[in-house]
Amino acid sequence: MTVPDLTALARQIRQGRALAAKHDIAGVVARLGLPAEGLPRLGDDCAAIPDGDGFLLFATEGFQDEFVRSMPWFAGYCGIMVNAGDVAAMGGRPIAVVDALWSRDGDQAAPILQGLACGARTYGIPVLGGHTNLRAGQQALSVAILGRARRLLTSFDAYPGEALVAAIDLRGRWHDPHPFWDASSALCDTEAAGRLRGDLDILPGIAEDGLSRAAKDISMAGLVGTALMLAECSRIAITIDLGAIPAPSGVDMGRWLAAFPSYGFLLTARPDDVPAILARFAARGIAASAIGACQDGTRVDVIRDGARETVWDLARAPLMGCAP
Repeated sequence: MTVPDLTALARQIRQGRALAAKHDIAGVVARLGLPAEGLPRLGDDCAAIPDGDGFLLFATEGFQDEFVRSMPWFAGYCGIMVNAGDVAAMGGRPIAVVDALWSRDGDQAAPILQGLACGARTYGIPVLGGHTNLRAGQQALSVAILGRARRLLTSFDAYPGEALVAAIDLRGRWHDPHPFWDASSALCDTEAAGRLRGDLDILPGIAEDGLSRAAKDISMAGLVGTALMLAECSRIAITIDLGAIPAPSGVDMGRWLAAFPSYGFLLTARPDDVPAILARFAARGIAASAIGACQDGTRVDVIRDGARETVWDLARAPLMGCAP
């Protein structure tokens, strides 16, 4: 993997559009206010609502007009895929989705709905309704998901002394021109599609067996940006070894750290539990490794070949403003 200058790389991550979008959350949080004590916390991949002996998981994803116009089928497919990843990151299993679709007419809506239906079949998540407008002046899509977890993985339960683990499905391709590493959509309507459901089920299994308490889906903020969100919510520091990150052969480090993988998760775990976690991913062909450490402090640093660079210091500026 080719690695640019560490200082330049940290600046690229810090100033990237994806991280800026996460920083916008702070303004929203300031206006809405943090939930009262005892209510679901802001900053997780899903809202976790206590329900009997477990939790209902509730999340939504919206897709930009440009993306929906340029890649309508894939946008529909992502409505299922991305939400399924959010539920898995919380240690849950999906129940159903609803969608809200705006389009100019039925012809323009067709590929979006085809992608949504294909994603629903692939991941085994039924679409149970929503909102449809086929006489709108634009194209837009939003998909909400409901899931359930017996035992949670959260953004708030990483602790100093734990290892940071990355698990990424490298059996994919770039979905140009967007920064998507797609190891999913090619399996739609193939005999291998069921593999994706089993791959996601690794996460709730890890949660239920007590091997980890904290995880996040690697989002549009990229791997380091996602680690930064985890660090902020858990009020810890994280050091990431760039040389340990699972990556496709020959990929540029800057591009890879900005990627949004179809299957990519960060977890923290006690060092003694790391081998068991890695073995579960390896058994299903998922690349996974310990890539760093959780520590006391406020910084997210990257290291490579003895050099260290701070990407963000949460003591100077919050990212999402969601820390308790």
